[in-house]
Amino acid sequence: MSPLLIFSLALGVHAQAAALSTTSGDPAPDRRIAVTIDDLPWQGIGNTADDDLAARHARLIAQLKLAGAPVVGFVNESKLEVDGRVRPERLAMLENWLDAGFELGNHTWGHVDLHEVGVAAFQEDILRGERQLRPLMAARDQAPRWFRHPYLRAGRSQADKAAVVDFLAGRGYRVAPVTVDNSEWIWAFAYERVLAQADPAAREATLERLRLGYVPYMLNKLDYYERQSIDLLGYALPQVWLLHANTLNADTYAELVAAVRRRGYRTIGLDEAMADPAYARPDGYEGRWGPSWLHRWAMAEKRPKAFYAGEPQVPRWVLDLAGLESE
Repeated sequence: MSPLLIFSLALGVHAQAAALSTTSGDPAPDRRIAVTIDDLPWQGIGNTADDDLAARHARLIAQLKLAGAPVVGFVNESKLEVDGRVRPERLAMLENWLDAGFELGNHTWGHVDLHEVGVAAFQEDILRGERQLRPLMAARDQAPRWFRHPYLRAGRSQADKAAVVDFLAGRGYRVAPVTVDNSEWIWAFAYERVLAQADPAAREATLERLRLGYVPYMLNKLDYYERQSIDLLGYALPQVWLLHANTLNADTYAELVAAVRRRGYRTIGLDEAMADPAYARPDGYEGRWGPSWLHRWAMAEKRPKAFYAGEPQVPRWVLDLAGLESE
């Protein structure tokens, strides 16, 4: 990527931030964001060699410490196992998160889709997903408090949603929604595919291009959801951000958080974000997918289609690197 193009990207992000914070002379919004990271101990763990996994995990933990933001990481316990047996070195990866002062939550055992398996099987997978988590946290006088739906699919009916929420409450969990949704996983998939390329020079040049493009993309997504919040609620909601435990974030996370802070955000804990009364609003979405909670609330209010326009998309060149036709 040429220096001019890098400068242009940075200038565009800066201009958007300035426009959002200075409209009509109003004071800048109270920008706060809680970081959540899914698919612990590692996204795509079965496709990562043990030595690479250890090194990349260590880089991610170092990045998390360097950034200094509160984080809740959501665990799929199936990723702890190989051939049905828990691998001690993978369990130790979760201990590293707790030792670093970060919180852990339940993401089901097998990252199962509620819409496919149904409520009863989903509840069983939630229980299976805390067999290691509860004792691990109890040893530190903690208990898992947060639950994240895989694929953000929370139920196709109000009855199913309520059944899951009530079940979770009985186990001491609260649902962790997501307001700043994104396709970070596509960037991460592209990054992994490029890492497998044979030519070192070409590989590093493309990895650098991905790293340089990733942060502005994520900031543009944040800008979009800030506008959505102001349009829907009249103020900047304390946002909940979705990321994943992967190599891309092991190489970029501290810079990503620094860029968000330059944007005017304070990183906060999930408890503080969820104290905002907007999170008590009804989830008006009963469709197939898993959209942002801001969009679910908009659907409950029957906002017109135009309300959702303008969401940033993954660039074509990144989709091509990921081997995908579309998002």
